[in-house]
Amino acid sequence: MKTRRGGAGAGAAAGGEGGLLCLLCVVLSCLHVLHAQENQVVFSLGTFQNVSVPVNGSVQAVVSRIPAEVAFITLQFHTQHRNATLSFRSVPVYGSSLTAVDSGLLFPLLSSQSSLSCYLLAPDGDPVAGTGVLLPYTSTDPVPGACNLEFPLENDPNIYLRYNLFETVIRFAPANIGHARDVSPPACDVDTGFSTRWRLEYDVYQYFLPENDLSEQSLISGIERVASVSSMVENGRKLMTLSSKDHTELSFNSIPGQGVIYSIVVRDPVSNTSASYIPVHTYACSFASVLDGCTTLGRISTKVFFTITGLAGLFVCFLGHRFFKCELFCMGFAFGAFFFFVLITRTTTLDYNIRLTLTAVIGVVGGVILVMTWWRFGSVMACVVVVGLILGFLVSSIVFFTPLGDLAVFRNDVVFWVTFSCIVLIVPLFFIRWPREGNITTCGVVGAYTVVLAVNAYTYTSLSYITLDILKRFLNNNFSRAFISVPLQNIDFVMITVWVVLAVSGIVVQLYRERSRPFFPPSPYVMWRQERERRKTNVLDPSHHTPSFPARLLACARQLTRHTEPAGERTPLLL
Repeated sequence: MKTRRGGAGAGAAAGGEGGLLCLLCVVLSCLHVLHAQENQVVFSLGTFQNVSVPVNGSVQAVVSRIPAEVAFITLQFHTQHRNATLSFRSVPVYGSSLTAVDSGLLFPLLSSQSSLSCYLLAPDGDPVAGTGVLLPYTSTDPVPGACNLEFPLENDPNIYLRYNLFETVIRFAPANIGHARDVSPPACDVDTGFSTRWRLEYDVYQYFLPENDLSEQSLISGIERVASVSSMVENGRKLMTLSSKDHTELSFNSIPGQGVIYSIVVRDPVSNTSASYIPVHTYACSFASVLDGCTTLGRISTKVFFTITGLAGLFVCFLGHRFFKCELFCMGFAFGAFFFFVLITRTTTLDYNIRLTLTAVIGVVGGVILVMTWWRFGSVMACVVVVGLILGFLVSSIVFFTPLGDLAVFRNDVVFWVTFSCIVLIVPLFFIRWPREGNITTCGVVGAYTVVLAVNAYTYTSLSYITLDILKRFLNNNFSRAFISVPLQNIDFVMITVWVVLAVSGIVVQLYRERSRPFFPPSPYVMWRQERERRKTNVLDPSHHTPSFPARLLACARQLTRHTEPAGERTPLLL
């Protein structure tokens, strides 16, 4: 009986341990379910969802109730400057995940599939917050990135972006024509007929964020305005249309500190349908850089340089012709500094501050040379031609700052530089007929523009790219392929008004002040030579009998070496 009681006690103990183990498993399962639910975000098709990914964690994105007519879905997720990983699996592997600031995945759907899920991860050890959206497409819509042979994902709807100081380059994979669920996609490169993907066309769009606004909210609002095909067509700016035979790499002008969103809409002209690639954005600067980052654009040396230049330009705008030597110095400074900066940047790798200092020194030398040329030779026309070339340079830069500069013919360097040089050389021809008016016009227009450049050193304005685009083309051999469109927003229209008002005011004031004066002041050296010749030939002038300066200097030297005669009478007295 005792033995039986012991066996029953042991069984009861074992049963109690088993119950505790089952209870523990249930609790762990509940905790796991709760944890999974906490790290799960439910998306609705076409609705933006803000998502925060914890440090070294992941978030599962889930969407259900997918309509039967939807053939594929794209998921896009955007952050301002931190990388985020989108993955088909909970553990990212190459070929099934993508890490980027603007990332996306494409999901082809099976016949009976009504839900899907993927994972968002923070790869860099920092929490990531962004916004995402899932966009549905039907079987007749083209499939972006479905003919990818270059990038990791099999179907890659992403746009890959890189930038430097001069240009921003985007690349994308070709699309394929649409197909129904569980139907094999058409071959990409077997045939080039009109029934294949070669009939597709690609519209490239650009959308500028508000100027001087680096906030995350501004970016999210911009992304929401251009994420889909209809919103991008409505709000974006169409730059060009590519055929399937064109190269899928495009270059644009970099604008540091200005937010820009690029997107591509692929169209099927046969079925009259379209689909959007994943929009990508850039500020052409780094948020992680302590020096010259997006929040610290503009070096102190640049601000000092352009502040002084702006003040000098304001002086020239209203008083340049009256103080002709000061005007020539400023124009010579600009002429010499610009070309020396191009030369030293293309041939050396010196630090920017050193290059700017040397540029200022050479600019001073150029100004002195131009002033001394006028002082010594008295050739007003030679100096005015240099001034006219500076105005011609600015006029030609303005011409190519307009949409005319984006014409395909000007992507050829020979055509561009020949046309640019012709405009530069034509402007000084008007100075031959009206030298004073041309000189005063240059003072007003160029002087007022330097004020705009000085303002740009403290707050961004697109007008600085009138000359900066030309400088970039001088410095970068590949810049000719870049599209140079820049936004014109409120501050730009204000600066255009300031520029026009200053230029017109300066021209009118100087023309009024100089109406009764000689066209140009005479050269001091030429006046001195004429005065000297007059004195030599005019015997009635008292100065004609004055010894020359070398003779007077020699006489002084002789007096220093001559023995002084004693005072008094030395001849004997006569008795």
